[in-house]
Amino acid sequence: MDITKVSDTFAVAPQILETDMPNIKAQGITTIINNRPDGEDGHPSNTLKLQAAAEELGLKYYFIPIFGMNFPQHAVSQMAEAVQQSSGKVLAFCRTGNRSINIWARANQSASTGVDVAALVANTGFKLV
Repeated sequence: MDITKVSDTFAVAPQILETDMPNIKAQGITTIINNRPDGEDGHPSNTLKLQAAAEELGLKYYFIPIFGMNFPQHAVSQMAEAVQQSSGKVLAFCRTGNRSINIWARANQSASTGVDVAALVANTGFKLV
């Protein structure tokens, strides 16, 4: 499992599995956001299994699927709300982490948080689209 820290409270990762949940919790992460749609090519799990594994360990779990690099406003709003409601560190994931970091960036820009999103993303190796 390859987690990329974006800020002190937010990180992204490529696909995670149920077996990764104890390690995720051990890293101080309290919230998981799944941005990968069920049924996507090569998807090794599904949101119900992932959610059950997360919640069994006391982690909050959100399913906000992003199709392609399309970021509808309702999904951006859901992402912002999930991050704001977190009581600790957040890990968002998709196939590569790219959709997750891009929707997070949009959520922070639309929320006028004062976060320098471009600078944080530039330090990760991901690119904003």
